[in-house]
Amino acid sequence: MTTEFVHIYNGLSPEVGKIRIAGSGLAWKGDESGAMAALAAGDIKWAQWIRVARNFQLRVGMKDRTRVTFDGFNREDHDKLSQLMKQHFSVTLETKESTFKGWNWGATDFQGQDLVFLVSNKTSFELPLTNVANSNIAGRTEVSLEYANPSSKKSSKSSPDEMVEIRFYVPGTKSKERSGSDAGSQHSDDEADEISAAQAFHDAVKEKAEIGQVAGDVVLSFEEVNVLTPRGRYDVDMFPEFLRLRGKTYDYKIMFSSIQRLFLLPKDDLHVLFILGLSTPIRQGQTRYQYLVMQFSREEEITAELNMSEDEIAKYDKLQKSYEAPTFEVVSGVFRALSAKKIIGAGSFQSRDGHPGIKANLKAVQGDLFMLEKYIFFVSKQPTLIELSDIYQVVFSRLGAGMGATAARTFDLKIVTKSGPEYSFTSVNKEEHEITESYLREKKVKVKNEMMEGELIMAVDDDDEEMQSVASSGEEAPKPRLGGDDDDSEEDDDFQASSSDAGSPSEDSESDEGGRTASDASGDRDFMSSKKSKGKGKAAPKKKAPAKKNKADESDADDDDDDKPKKKAAPKPKPKPKAKEKKDDDAMDVDEDKPKPKPKPKPKAKKDDDEEGPVKKKQKKSSD
Repeated sequence: MTTEFVHIYNGLSPEVGKIRIAGSGLAWKGDESGAMAALAAGDIKWAQWIRVARNFQLRVGMKDRTRVTFDGFNREDHDKLSQLMKQHFSVTLETKESTFKGWNWGATDFQGQDLVFLVSNKTSFELPLTNVANSNIAGRTEVSLEYANPSSKKSSKSSPDEMVEIRFYVPGTKSKERSGSDAGSQHSDDEADEISAAQAFHDAVKEKAEIGQVAGDVVLSFEEVNVLTPRGRYDVDMFPEFLRLRGKTYDYKIMFSSIQRLFLLPKDDLHVLFILGLSTPIRQGQTRYQYLVMQFSREEEITAELNMSEDEIAKYDKLQKSYEAPTFEVVSGVFRALSAKKIIGAGSFQSRDGHPGIKANLKAVQGDLFMLEKYIFFVSKQPTLIELSDIYQVVFSRLGAGMGATAARTFDLKIVTKSGPEYSFTSVNKEEHEITESYLREKKVKVKNEMMEGELIMAVDDDDEEMQSVASSGEEAPKPRLGGDDDDSEEDDDFQASSSDAGSPSEDSESDEGGRTASDASGDRDFMSSKKSKGKGKAAPKKKAPAKKNKADESDADDDDDDKPKKKAAPKPKPKPKAKEKKDDDAMDVDEDKPKPKPKPKPKAKKDDDEEGPVKKKQKKSSD
């Protein structure tokens, strides 16, 4: 008699299937892929019933110390399953208790191939160590466990979320006498008297996670490989299904199925770069590395022999039993065969120095910009790969042209992609512009050249600088001052002229002489007279006429008391008669250049000037 249960999961697989239990054993079959998992009745040793995330789980232990799990059972299925296990396999179905406190502190224990987290001596959760891809010490007291993505290539729409990383905080130290289960380090403290609990836990995880891998499985090992990203020296152990990077601090397990692209590019005349593009980035703390960059010397050679039989080697394409060649050729050849990925090399592009790449900066990071057949690859601390088919347009510009001679020798290269991101590469040598533009046009990439516009902007800036230099010389500086009202300025000049008469003659002459020399030095006086005469004709001298007229009054008052000052003072509200006196004013300007021959009459002029204002008003009234 066969009993069937539906909607059951096998292990960690997200696929739903059916399980059938009979006297000969039990078997599970997936609904989508049709995968099978069968257990013979004679191999079943024990059975457990435990509450898990996907309802309840039937855990079956085998005689070879392995276990198989089936999730998705309902609570009502317990009695029926217990009866079937007792009837067909003579095994009692034990119930294993779990804790639901939700605490995030407790103890860890290694049970078989699982890492069990215990709270109050009850299981809180379990982690399969066979799926651990990497274990790192993130700080002195934190241990990080990273899990690889599922090997199934087909993704289902109903696929649930999966955990990819978990961290444990393991404080304190461990010694031989105190080796306990709090950090899961029962077998890792034999080498030292005292070691940090985090280091002990990390070593135990590494030891347990490598269960199932025998030393004979290593195909080839490379020691002290110079890795630029992430920086350090690593030992590279290559297995049939994955590779392992072993460094002083970090260890990485990289599946060959996660390698998307392989690049072999010359860095310079002495070094070669071998780059692995990963679909699942490796991490150091919070930093992700999607590209693994190795650097090899061109002159370094190696002799290696693969730990594989001839029949196994025949399964791979272009894989040899032994190698005697430069190191970068051996490494790239083995990677190409085991990962079944084609190596992308340098294309036909050559810079002015004959290299397939040009120097450039992306933000503040300097690197090499390689122009390949289908990609533009920027190799730096954080490599950036851009597909030519994803480029919307490339813009050449020289934004820093006006900032100096150094910026004028370089140009900027902005790449706008169809998917959205934009990449601005700066400080590219100007001599690479024509070569780069011709390469992009050959690849039928839309190119926009803004370098001429930048040069025009620079030329405009030069014109502005010339205008500023002319203005500083005083030739055209007074132009903006002509916007005011002439009448207002004339009244202001009259007011200033009359108020200056109250000063002493020495101060008046000195201030007048100093003011003229200062204005002559700056060029304002000459320009005011020349520009106004050219632009506005006779209306221009209105500003200077009152000041000159007052000076003429002073000279007339010194010599004799003629009626000329009275006649000039009477028509003040009329501007036209003043313009007619321009010749006399100019003549007086010539006389005023030499005020020294008349030192004695000036004190008298001071008294006359003091009374001149009110006296004129009285004279006007008497004349009327």
